[in-house]
Amino acid sequence: MPQKQDYGNHVRYYPPHHFVFYPVMMCAISFCVSQVFISNPEHKLLWIVAAFGFVCLTWLAWMLRQHYALVLQNRIVVLELRYRYLAITGERFEPLEALLSDGQLYALRFAPDEELPQLAQKAVTEKLAPDEIKRQVKNWKADLRRV
Repeated sequence: MPQKQDYGNHVRYYPPHHFVFYPVMMCAISFCVSQVFISNPEHKLLWIVAAFGFVCLTWLAWMLRQHYALVLQNRIVVLELRYRYLAITGERFEPLEALLSDGQLYALRFAPDEELPQLAQKAVTEKLAPDEIKRQVKNWKADLRRV
């Protein structure tokens, strides 16, 4: 059974990416940079270009992985909040949504149904930061599918 999710452990990792790809890329970059200083001077430019290539590849992989997954998930989180709010209160969420930042909306996903309407209203009236919204959730609703 998965560990119970709460504020302290809600960050998720993708092991092949975080613990294999990135360490391999860091080793490759480190090796290339070290070769700039210890290899034959006539190969210095080659090692600089190789290091730059690995840096670009690492950056591109990180950006694409994050961008595509998070854009889609953020849209789904907002749609889920709209649905949950309507089901709980019988009212549309869009008027409140317009007053909340994206970060505030994404933080509200951790609020269970019984806390969502009040916490959403409090986030608007008190202009709570996303981290503060998360801290105010009493009965954490786990988001175990977040990338």
